[in-house]
This record gives sequence, structure tokens and C-alpha cells, in this order.
Amino acid sequence: MKSYQSKNKVHLAVDCIIIGFSEDKLELLCIKRDFEPFHGQWSLMGGFMTHEETLDEAAKRVLKKLTGLDDIYMEQLPAFSTIDRDPVERTVSVPYFALINSEDFKDKLIDKYSAHWFSIEELPNLIFDHSHMVAAALKRLRARTTTKPIGFELLPERFTMLQLQSLYEAILDRKLDKRNFNTKVMAMDILYRLPEKETNTSKKGSYLYRFDKDAYIQKMEEGLRFKLEFNSI
Repeated sequence: MKSYQSKNKVHLAVDCIIIGFSEDKLELLCIKRDFEPFHGQWSLMGGFMTHEETLDEAAKRVLKKLTGLDDIYMEQLPAFSTIDRDPVERTVSVPYFALINSEDFKDKLIDKYSAHWFSIEELPNLIFDHSHMVAAALKRLRARTTTKPIGFELLPERFTMLQLQSLYEAILDRKLDKRNFNTKVMAMDILYRLPEKETNTSKKGSYLYRFDKDAYIQKMEEGLRFKLEFNSI
């Protein structure tokens, strides 16, 4: 007969929802599970918290293991604790969503974990309740994007205004008015226009910008609120 402690043992896990941006679309990094249950099916990257870790430290460890990166924007979401969510053991999972520039990735790590980028619009079936975790992450991302400059985590260091607008359109899932978008963003005065242009998409070229983090911090200290609301087309 199982002891009271054994019967009431609960595992605490973290699952990482790794979001990127490519070709005007949001992407999710999934791994192919290499053990049972659900061997060979698509999953989020996760792991159990150890006795020596906090939840944040466990999530950072999992992210580092898969991406090779240790300076990633991540945010904790509410726990998933449905009793039968894991058919093997009673497990509570705390999901984290993380934003990365996919260009920073290491191909060897992706190959090692049989990882693959999927468009958010064309996700495969995910194990357990991982699809619900992804939905929660997207909802939080949409809310945060209008109140914090976290979207820049998904872009290369230098980007055009068109790339920035395409990112916001992908996150908010709607087309935005170009003039209104440019006016609202530039009014924040947190972008630095670089002297060079990107010339791959047009002969005239488009100026490149970078996010000025120092200017943003200074404006926050001065009481500026980061709030962006755009007109749709």
C-alpha cells in the first residue's frame, strides 16, 4: 500500500512557450518528444523543477538547454493543474512564454532536440494541454505588446518600420494603418534612425532603426507610459 506521502506526491514542472518571428509571421518552437507517453509527438520544451531551484531558475535552465541563450525575455503564466493532465503522474506545470530573435539560434541545438519552428497559424497537435498554454501565451503577448516594448525582442537589432509594423500586425492579428502606426511609434521617441538603409525590398530603400533602450528607461523614469493603440485598416 502506498504511503500517504507517496499517494499525495505532486511533481512541479515548467513548460516553455518559445515564440519567434519570421517572414511576417509569429512562430512557435516545438520539439519531438523522445520518450513515452506520446513518444514522437510534438511538445513544448519542459522539465521538472529541482529542490535547488526557483521556478524562474528552472525555466531559464530549460531555455538555455534548448536555445543556448541565457538573456531571453520570459514571463510566467498561470499554472495548469488539471488532475489528469498527465496520464502517468500527478503533475502541475507552470508555463513561461519566451521571446527570441530566431536568427540568434544554434542549428546544432535545434537538430539535437529534433526541434522545429511552426507558424502559429499552422501548429501541429501538441501533447497534454500544451495548446491551451500557447493560447494563454498569445493572449498575454497581445496585451503586453501595447503596454511594454517587448516586441523588439523578436526583431533583429536593426529593422525597418515595415518590419516593425508587420510584427505588430502578426501579434495583434489584424492589419494596421501605416500612417497611424508610424505616427504613434515615432511619437514615443524611443527609436534611433540609423544612417544606412535596407535596399533588398526596394530601389529607394528604407531607413533602418534600432530600439533605444536607454531612451525608453529615461522616459519611464520621467513618468512616460508606454501605450500604443493603432487604427486598423
